Amino acid sequence: MPTLRLDTWLSRWLLLCLLFVMAPALAQQDTAPAESSTPAYSTLADMLENEQTRQTIIDQLRAQAAQENALGVEGASSAEKIADNAPSDQTAGEVSFPRRLADVTSHIAGNLGSQFKSLGAALVGLFGTSEASASGPGFDTGAFLTAAFNFALIVIGTFAALFVLRRLAAPLFGKLSRWSSQRAEKSALLRTIVAVVLAAIVDVIVVVLAYVVGNLLATFAIGEAGSMQTRFSLFLNAFLMIELFKAALRMLFSSRYDGLRLMPIAAPQASYCNRFLARLAGFIGYGMLVAVPIINYNLSPALGQGLGTLIMLLALIYAATVILKHRIALRDTLVQRADNADMSATRFALRLLGRTWHLLALAYALMVFVVTVLHPETALPFVLMATLKTVIVIGIGMLASGVLTQLIGRRIRLSGDIQRRLPLLETRLNAYVPTTLKVIRAIILIVVAMFVLSAWQVFDLAAWYASEAGAHAVGTTLNVIIILLVAIAAWIGLASLIEHRLNADAGTGEPSARAKTLLSLFRNALAIALITMTAMIILAEIGINIGPLIAGAGVLGLAIGFGSQKLVQDVITGVFIQLENAMNTGDVVTVGGTTGTAERISIRSVGIRDLSGTYHIVPFSSVDTVSNYMREFGNHVGEYGIAYRENIDDAIEQLQAAFEALKESEHGYKLLEPLSVAGVIALADSSVNIRVIIKTTPGDQWAVGRAYNRLVKMYFDAAGIEIPFPHTTLYFGQEKDGSAPPANLRILSQKGEVVDNQPASQNAPLSPDAPSDNNTNPEHAKPDNDENAN
Repeated sequence: MPTLRLDTWLSRWLLLCLLFVMAPALAQQDTAPAESSTPAYSTLADMLENEQTRQTIIDQLRAQAAQENALGVEGASSAEKIADNAPSDQTAGEVSFPRRLADVTSHIAGNLGSQFKSLGAALVGLFGTSEASASGPGFDTGAFLTAAFNFALIVIGTFAALFVLRRLAAPLFGKLSRWSSQRAEKSALLRTIVAVVLAAIVDVIVVVLAYVVGNLLATFAIGEAGSMQTRFSLFLNAFLMIELFKAALRMLFSSRYDGLRLMPIAAPQASYCNRFLARLAGFIGYGMLVAVPIINYNLSPALGQGLGTLIMLLALIYAATVILKHRIALRDTLVQRADNADMSATRFALRLLGRTWHLLALAYALMVFVVTVLHPETALPFVLMATLKTVIVIGIGMLASGVLTQLIGRRIRLSGDIQRRLPLLETRLNAYVPTTLKVIRAIILIVVAMFVLSAWQVFDLAAWYASEAGAHAVGTTLNVIIILLVAIAAWIGLASLIEHRLNADAGTGEPSARAKTLLSLFRNALAIALITMTAMIILAEIGINIGPLIAGAGVLGLAIGFGSQKLVQDVITGVFIQLENAMNTGDVVTVGGTTGTAERISIRSVGIRDLSGTYHIVPFSSVDTVSNYMREFGNHVGEYGIAYRENIDDAIEQLQAAFEALKESEHGYKLLEPLSVAGVIALADSSVNIRVIIKTTPGDQWAVGRAYNRLVKMYFDAAGIEIPFPHTTLYFGQEKDGSAPPANLRILSQKGEVVDNQPASQNAPLSPDAPSDNNTNPEHAKPDNDENAN
């Protein structure tokens, strides 16, 4: 694999460079005289007591300060420098951005050139002619070999201790991985987090113990009289920082233990990412934290700065090679994860990251290289700390976001008893809880972004929070969140309580129609009141004066009241109708001249469904009278007419018999009292009318009446009691002389053919062969004379 060969070459180059370039440094450090030049405090005091030398020192310090200020102004305002050097009369404000960018690029290139030039000069001075070497310190081969051997012992001993300790801790890592891999339970994510945290603690303890072993070797095995040489301390400090960084990498990309890997990637990918980042960190860390400080101190700062630039350049080339090589593979992986994501925002973010991740990585690597070249003393520590803070903050944010994502995707299940008592509680919880968690996840994203910007000093988060505006913003946000949570909890609780009262399975029985209507209205009013109060409190919390808003709402309400008197009348009348329990949902009522079933009752109107299926909306302002047919009981009032020749007592007996038959039918349970016979209520033109009253359960009077009418007809027919009905007499007219005019009759044969079509008098007999529909009853015969016919 070319990348591995490049990485191996970089590691070998660093080792050779470290041993080869450190030789004079180690020799000089070990062969240095025991006596060190201590500050000549007495000489400095004598110089300060002398007025002439004191003034000279003051003048030199002022000149140095002025020179530094000039350099600082020159570096801070490149536009002014370009304008001053321009042949034209161009001002600093007129300097274009491409010109400034070209000047910065030229400065970077010049800085690189000067660093490599200084590196070459230092190498020439180090390995130059004997004349040049004679003036400098000599090279002690024996001291170099001794120092290199001791240094190698510390390095080998420390890494050997790390290897042995990690081998001893391997069974514990395996057990934690197996315990974390039991993902069938609901607490799989929590188990993974706990296992990773425990493994990280063990890994940190292993690194610290290896660091302690290295310190013991450097202090007691190699050091003299229990002291540690500086170069050993440099290596051990670098070892501690780099190995702790690698331990953090193993939390994310654990290649050997699948259950201890936070990143959701396969083992080969995790192994490659771990190797790449660990080797890059080791190359830069040991080079910049060990080799460069030793060369800066013992040989030449220019040589150390050049070596640091070379290390960063090689690391940049290595990182760019790996990034460009795996650009397409990682892009396809991110696009695939975007296709499987549930939220549209996540899909968009993953697709955008898949297309631009290599550009961001290259920009980051180039930025680290540039700032290290421009400010090698301060840039690298700043970049390392900012990167570490960024990784930690993003890791914590991803962990919290992952936990919330799993909670959002998990449906809340309530027990059967709670679902029976509160049927809509589970639906509400599954609607409000995921939404709340999504809002919290968005807030976590914002907080992570703020911490990342603060880590890179885009703005000072601590100073902003310490300021009045920052504290107010944070406090207001928390208060608004708490207010919303309290409002949601109050709505869920009160709405569930109302549904508990409305539920027939709650243990209190089927609620009455009035309770259903009032509780439904109360639930709607409660929702409006909660929304209004929550909005007002939130507006007041964020600093908006709600006094004018309330006053404006009052004036607006007054104006609406004057302009919408009908609406006000609807509401007021509806309130009193509900308070007086005039009607409820499901009642059969007559309202505003419309009779039907009340299907919907609001605070302003009632919806009526009539017998033909038409739906009427009747505003309460048009309601003068409410006729409710379903209060406590209903009456079927029946009036039955009999002929004058019939016996009234016999008719009443048949009515009573029909009622007894009704009691035995499927309508018997609807009868509340015995039959009530009001008696004869009218001697009409052709009938004697008898009234009966049947008391029934509310709403059943119509069905009972229909069934009773059927039975009355059956019993009257069986008893031969005539129910009179109107008769019609045909009159053919009369001539002036009193004779009847002929009637044109058509006599049909049995086959339906016309036999005779001639005028006939009213008294003319019909042909005996003609079919006749006349009743043979003699009482129905035509009278003999015209007077009786009339």
